[in-house]
Amino acid sequence: MKVGCVKEIKNNEFRVGMTPDNVRAYVDAGHEVYVERDAGVGSGFSTEEYRLAGAVILETAREVWDVSEMMIKVKEPLEEEYPYFHRDLILFTYLHLAADKPQMEALMAAGVKGVAYETLMERDGSLPLLAPMSQIAGRLSIQEGAKYLEKKFGGRGVLLSGVPGTPKAKIVILGGGNVGTNACKLAVGMGADVTIIDMNLRRLAYLDDLFGSRIQTLYSTDAAIEQAVTEADLVIGCVLIPGKTAPKLMKKAYLKKMKPGSVIVDVAVDQGGCCETTRVTCHDDPIFTVDGVIHYCVGNMPGAVPRTSTIALTNATLQYGLQIADKGLEQACRDNPAIYSAVNTYDGYCTCKNVTDSFGMPAHDIKSMF
Repeated sequence: MKVGCVKEIKNNEFRVGMTPDNVRAYVDAGHEVYVERDAGVGSGFSTEEYRLAGAVILETAREVWDVSEMMIKVKEPLEEEYPYFHRDLILFTYLHLAADKPQMEALMAAGVKGVAYETLMERDGSLPLLAPMSQIAGRLSIQEGAKYLEKKFGGRGVLLSGVPGTPKAKIVILGGGNVGTNACKLAVGMGADVTIIDMNLRRLAYLDDLFGSRIQTLYSTDAAIEQAVTEADLVIGCVLIPGKTAPKLMKKAYLKKMKPGSVIVDVAVDQGGCCETTRVTCHDDPIFTVDGVIHYCVGNMPGAVPRTSTIALTNATLQYGLQIADKGLEQACRDNPAIYSAVNTYDGYCTCKNVTDSFGMPAHDIKSMF
């Protein structure tokens, strides 16, 4: 198979879909790999490293898109990349279609086989291609939240850990999944006063066992969330329903009751955000304020640490990408249900139920199309 990798063009996105080691693995398996010049520079990988690994270096993104049978990216294609789509192209990347109907329609119109990292689910219910970025985003959410609590950014001027004789910052984490757990690890490690809210009692019991008396766990209700965020200095929103629009747990009305200069970091922004006032921001203009509350809603948070993020992500995606390249998408889906779960668009249809549910559309079962 002819496999491509282009430079990401999203604002301040420095990750790349393949490392030189990945290229070597595909080439050793008998595939041809085409890489856009300087695609990996932002993550610290030179063009020469890709060449030595066996990649064919092309000068422009269009050349790579045109020659590729499978394109491996990090972020969803932007509108200026839609003209590069071609029928039967396998696009292996984060798609987040529930928050991006124009992209879904463009993929369907072009007949692209869209395989989304974020919906690939193993038999045990785990999301192995979302997990590494969730770990990074969860830890970054505390780091970024701490920064924007500083007075010079308009924050309350609160140190997360406090010091002897002063109160610790109160952190509320909405969602106890991968992102929430990793946010909790960092927040507890920094000595903050942490409350984590989830509607899964088993998950809350696990977190209680993991962190013990260092955190407070709460069952998710509107009343519990409202009371908790009213007292919070920092709120981390990290609720996930794979492929589906995030539920709006943070109501706009809550903001007026929150402390002036408090901060919300909405990690769920890629899926539409879990705060009613969320809108996507970029690394070069990451925050905005509503009712005195600072919102940090960067849509590609792990892009801030691209070297770590690229290596973590590609370690996870490589085995699945090789299965698709070796067997073709259809046979790979027959042999591995996890890959089947990642197919979001196929032959002009949207095939992911959680995505179509977000838009009130019927989902098409691709098994009948093979």
